[in-house]
Amino acid sequence: MSCSDTLSPACGCAAAAVNAPRRRIIRIAAAGFAAPLALVTRPAAAVVAGDRLVEEDAEGAPAPLRVSDLKPGKPLLAYPFDPKRGARRDETRLNKIVLIRLPEAEMTPETRARSAGGVLAYSAICTHQGCDVKTWLAKEKALVCFCHSSKFALLDGGTVVGGPASRALPAVALALDGDQLVLAGAFSAPPGGSAA
Repeated sequence: MSCSDTLSPACGCAAAAVNAPRRRIIRIAAAGFAAPLALVTRPAAAVVAGDRLVEEDAEGAPAPLRVSDLKPGKPLLAYPFDPKRGARRDETRLNKIVLIRLPEAEMTPETRARSAGGVLAYSAICTHQGCDVKTWLAKEKALVCFCHSSKFALLDGGTVVGGPASRALPAVALALDGDQLVLAGAFSAPPGGSAA
């Protein structure tokens, strides 16, 4: 008779059998504690000059966005698209960008310098707690976070004009390659909020 056939205390099998459920509970608990660490070590935002922009929820093969794809005053969520890899940079939602086409005559000189064809690009992640920022209030000329109602004046560089956010939305400079929108640099500041 082998040790595995009995639960004899002399061979230690009884202790192993009793401790198996404890070990399983410890493994489950450890996995639960490790999961939040994955959020802490999430990939950093990585937008690169020369990237194209593609619609966030486009179906089929991604197509580079053009100025004409944006209706004036209607925000559009997009991700950078690496033309060398042929892939979206959607490894982290911190790369999400909100695009909006607005009258250039109403922009500050600094904001106009970052635009292309009247299109402005900002991080789509609220600087308060990391919710998507995608609602345009035409009367107030502000983009709003639906979670806590932080408002950002995009014509004036993404500055905070209401709500709990304490810093402006990071901007991304745009350029045109023909009629395609192209990133001309990285975010002006790290995107996201305290819980992004």
